[in-house]
Amino acid sequence: MGRVNDPASFAALLTDEGRALLDALRDHDPAQELALATRLRREHPADLVSAALAQARLRQRAAAKFGASDAARMYFTANGVEQATRTSVATYRAESFKELGVRSVADLCCGIGGDAIALARAGISVLAVDRDPLTCAVARANAEALGLGELIEVREADVTEVDTAPYDAVFVDPARRGGRGRIFDPEAYSPPLSWAVAAALKAPRAALKIAPGIPHEAIPEAADAEWISDGGDVKEAVLWFGTEPGRMRATLLPGPRALTGRGLPDPEVRPVGRYLYEPDGAVIRAHLVAEVAEQVGGGLLDETIAYVTADEPRPTPYAATYEITDQLPFNVKKLKALLRERGVGVLTVKKRGSAVEPEELRRKVMPKPYGKASATVFLTRVAGAPTMLVGAPAPTPVPR
Repeated sequence: MGRVNDPASFAALLTDEGRALLDALRDHDPAQELALATRLRREHPADLVSAALAQARLRQRAAAKFGASDAARMYFTANGVEQATRTSVATYRAESFKELGVRSVADLCCGIGGDAIALARAGISVLAVDRDPLTCAVARANAEALGLGELIEVREADVTEVDTAPYDAVFVDPARRGGRGRIFDPEAYSPPLSWAVAAALKAPRAALKIAPGIPHEAIPEAADAEWISDGGDVKEAVLWFGTEPGRMRATLLPGPRALTGRGLPDPEVRPVGRYLYEPDGAVIRAHLVAEVAEQVGGGLLDETIAYVTADEPRPTPYAATYEITDQLPFNVKKLKALLRERGVGVLTVKKRGSAVEPEELRRKVMPKPYGKASATVFLTRVAGAPTMLVGAPAPTPVPR
């Protein structure tokens, strides 16, 4: 079906007819689109119907990031849905700006306005800048649709030419995707990380959104680096300026819970204990596994693997805790026999430091359920040797 490719065709969705059509499509079934499109084209222009159906599909996709209520009122582009910040993360960052005393932000590379919306809802006035005409039109429409038009000014411009001096803070979200997918070189961002850092250093406060896989050696000394996960999934990294230079931290949402680096040495490697701790991805990206190991009184299974082991359960919000029942050298036949003996019907396979694909192993060791029990298998290395650890999530609840 069709898609919106330019401001003129998008503008048609903002007419009374376009809005009414989108309202009618709010709960439409994509599987029935062909018949639905045929019927609607008897009453509306074909181009408008195609654009409305494309927008309705985007709204349904966006509900996971923005929530069903907001997504049903907002407007999107395909790239905008893909690249926009999840509302929970944007809200957390906006509150962080607010706590720093920020009252106005220049949001550079604003996209469809996800971060600008969160900032405005925190009571912060926003200049939202993007160079793409359609993206600006969508961001402007979103500000109006959510009743935030008075706090959000959308400007179509090259962000490198915008004077940010009148604003308390700068937020930059460089494009990290190109025609061939994700961009891993920070200097290949648009605009490059070096430009964004220079812009940040000119402002009283600033935050730069970057890929969570950024090498630590690429982080400027003046930056306060934060890795953010939401529900256990790492979403992004942020370089803050005007806060605490050199700080490394992992923030877990919901919460938020924050673990700050203290420059601890790498934990020692030790034998497998009764418990295994799997640090949150943000903790690993922030290089704070040593902080978790200290919390739980544990050490590493292997000097190159971010699994922590200990003899006692010490719940921490920064790692999932598993009770280990068996340790085996990597051997598919032995694992299959063990699972059959235990009557395992639900198997979770995790890996770190292993080339074996979890799905492939699952098919080999458990072609059919052996019973109703559940188990988790960790494919990893212990002191350099390929190893399988079998266990289950520890019953001790993590304190809230």
